Amino acid sequence: MAQAAPAPGGLPRRGPAPAVEAGTSPGRGRTPDVLDARTHRIIRVVVPVGLGLIYGGWVSTNRRFGGPITGWNVFYGLMAALVFAVICGALLTFGPRMAREVHALLWSAFVGAAVGFLYSQSNPPVWVAMLVSLGLAAGTFIAFFYRYYTREDAAGHRIR
Repeated sequence: MAQAAPAPGGLPRRGPAPAVEAGTSPGRGRTPDVLDARTHRIIRVVVPVGLGLIYGGWVSTNRRFGGPITGWNVFYGLMAALVFAVICGALLTFGPRMAREVHALLWSAFVGAAVGFLYSQSNPPVWVAMLVSLGLAAGTFIAFFYRYYTREDAAGHRIR
């Protein structure tokens, strides 16, 4: 039979059980944060800008339909990148301060609108772009609401 050998000093502990933080296992502390506060501040700006540039490039590529790159095409992509980055940064900044339902609803509206707009640049029928956008927004809402619901207490405070 394969059984675990008793650990040294494995006698039962007497007295009250030690306090354990939510989300950690007994006997272990919180996961160490390897990045300092300055790096977190930089990442708060770099992530939305980087995602916005990727999104803007994708929009401008879809918009030109395989034709030549024009100045208007690049300008359109940069404007799409700017709008995407600003909204993404705002959601990352102000989202955690909102109720979980509103937070999940805003993220799902953002994801649905972004993907719907991106898809509409390739000239599909309008109803197809709407269905894709609404389906993705609904899936995003379910996933994000579940994530926020399982990481907050009954009063809506984050479990750390």
